[in-house]
Amino acid sequence: MKFNIVKIAGNVFLCGAMLLGTACNDFLEETPPSNLTPDNFYTIPDQAEAAIAAVYADTRFIGNGAGIFSVTWQMLEAPTGTSTTETAQNSDLNNLYSLSYDGNTQHIINWWNGLYRVIANANIVIDRVPGITPMNDAQKARIIGEAQFLRAWAYFYVVRLWGDAPLITKPQTIESPDFLPSRNSQEEIYQLIVDDLVAAEAAGLAWMNSNGRVSQAAVKSLLAKVYLTMAGQPLNKGASHYKLAADKAAEVITYANANPGTINLFPTYGDVHLEAKKNTVEHIFMLQYNILVAGNPMQDMHPNFKPVTFAGNAGTGSTVPTRSFYNSYEAGDLRAKDREGYFYTSYFRNGNGDPFDLGAPYIFKHFNVTANGTSGVAGTRNNNLNVPLIRYAEVLLMYAEAQNELGGPTQEAYDAFKRIRDRAQLTTPELGTYDQNSFREAIWRERWHEFCYEFITWFDMVRLRKVYNETTQGFDNFVGHVNIGSNQALQEKHLLFPIPRPEMQNNANLKPQNPGYPQQ
Repeated sequence: MKFNIVKIAGNVFLCGAMLLGTACNDFLEETPPSNLTPDNFYTIPDQAEAAIAAVYADTRFIGNGAGIFSVTWQMLEAPTGTSTTETAQNSDLNNLYSLSYDGNTQHIINWWNGLYRVIANANIVIDRVPGITPMNDAQKARIIGEAQFLRAWAYFYVVRLWGDAPLITKPQTIESPDFLPSRNSQEEIYQLIVDDLVAAEAAGLAWMNSNGRVSQAAVKSLLAKVYLTMAGQPLNKGASHYKLAADKAAEVITYANANPGTINLFPTYGDVHLEAKKNTVEHIFMLQYNILVAGNPMQDMHPNFKPVTFAGNAGTGSTVPTRSFYNSYEAGDLRAKDREGYFYTSYFRNGNGDPFDLGAPYIFKHFNVTANGTSGVAGTRNNNLNVPLIRYAEVLLMYAEAQNELGGPTQEAYDAFKRIRDRAQLTTPELGTYDQNSFREAIWRERWHEFCYEFITWFDMVRLRKVYNETTQGFDNFVGHVNIGSNQALQEKHLLFPIPRPEMQNNANLKPQNPGYPQQ
């Protein structure tokens, strides 16, 4: 923790200085970049823009490497039981699949460092931008609102991954009294998350932003997700927060119904991973990627050594669907249809050649046909696809779930649920055939099948304390559920991840370690 805070405190100034240009005739009048400090950097609006850009850039830590054939994001997929690996050459990734990870696992270290870097740089923006004068009030409010959203987004991961954790809301220096922080309660962290998002709602943000910046729809959608999580485990806020979640999701749905060209479901699943549709319609919030800065990091979902791209025999296959999960989709579900949904069992040799059979199902949800090629069309070789974090599909299912928990299925909840199934070309039983429990599990099944491989399923498992059983089509208790791919059972300790060992070694105030993991 000590090293990260010192490093973070200086990064935003370096990023801002690099992003800003200076006129030659002003050079001698300006502070040399090497002497920038928090006090003399935040003096003009362009520096505020550079600072918030640095926070957005920090969110891409999710795509950073975690050793050979592995990426940080895989930490949230491997333990779910919906995927396995064809590569098996990364010991940390293997430990995630086998549920034997600990505080030394690189993915866990990367998540901690990455999230607290976002938080640290967002803290600086929130603290320093208000003092910039002169600056347009609307611009100032927008930048602060975006920083509050990004801080809330990061803390929402922190609290779900580790439970009690350091709550840092001010820029840190070596002289800060909480430079070696203790852990705050989950209640305190959730309160900050809600406060930040409520403040961001009032920041005058556009409803949607095709430039990838935080939007009003993103704020409200994340707030609905936070309330839904607080209603479940471990806080168990219950009905009051199911109501808050339903109401907040309904605000987005109401706007979408009035503006279907702005927010809606895409008509086809191909649109979900089409470069031209980034940051629009269904994509409410995404991680931004462009090959000039950082290319899309999802190539670990490519089949191992099969020529599905312009590069020929490529791919790592270190995240591939388990057969049992792939087979759990209903007959006729378009999401499981080759190259039309979220999976593919065949492709075109070298991206644009003759079709060939892959011999197994692979994940197509993040496959970039523009970059890799398609039938008779060569790929651009530049993977500029974004990574989706919040889709409108999730807003619809959050509303359906929360509304059902308030007393059973309503017509509005049913309609939201049915839209997901309609796109999948599935027949949905009539509303009257469901009671509260059967509708609850029907929604959960849709969440598993709709949001697989989008960093969502693990958190559903934790908040529900339930896991989808691909064989029975029902739901097991979290503790004791056996992941078919690894034949390993989930334990109580897996409800939280261990605090990274390097952080525990640097800061004794983080002790004790989360239950079930080695203390050192």
